[in-house]
Amino acid sequence: QVQLVESGGGLVQAGGSLRLSCAASGRSVSDYAMGWFRQAPGKEREFVMAITRSGTRTYVADSVQGRFTISRDNAKNAVYLQMNSLKPEDTAVYYCAADSGFDFGNTYYRTNTYDYWGQGTQVTVSS
Repeated sequence: QVQLVESGGGLVQAGGSLRLSCAASGRSVSDYAMGWFRQAPGKEREFVMAITRSGTRTYVADSVQGRFTISRDNAKNAVYLQMNSLKPEDTAVYYCAADSGFDFGNTYYRTNTYDYWGQGTQVTVSS
């Protein structure tokens, strides 16, 4: 089992940047493929980005392509989401998640692919 804690959220103006962190404990993030999801009020939780266990492949939602990047630092036992050129529609609670499965396959974008979730961190983008 692994515990995940997100941090780094806050209030930022449109066009600005934030870097979210996901700190793991209990087990190493190297044991998991990792994903970031977000959920706005009244909306479904949606996929943002994911990264494989090796870190050699990433996946990105169309809505954030070219603006967000995901990375992992196994030495720090953490995963990051760098968010640039933020838009008001990026406002949401952001969650990191860990997948203990063998391979993402074509399911990296599904919430039920992931076994462990953090508590979320709020990101608010003002216009």
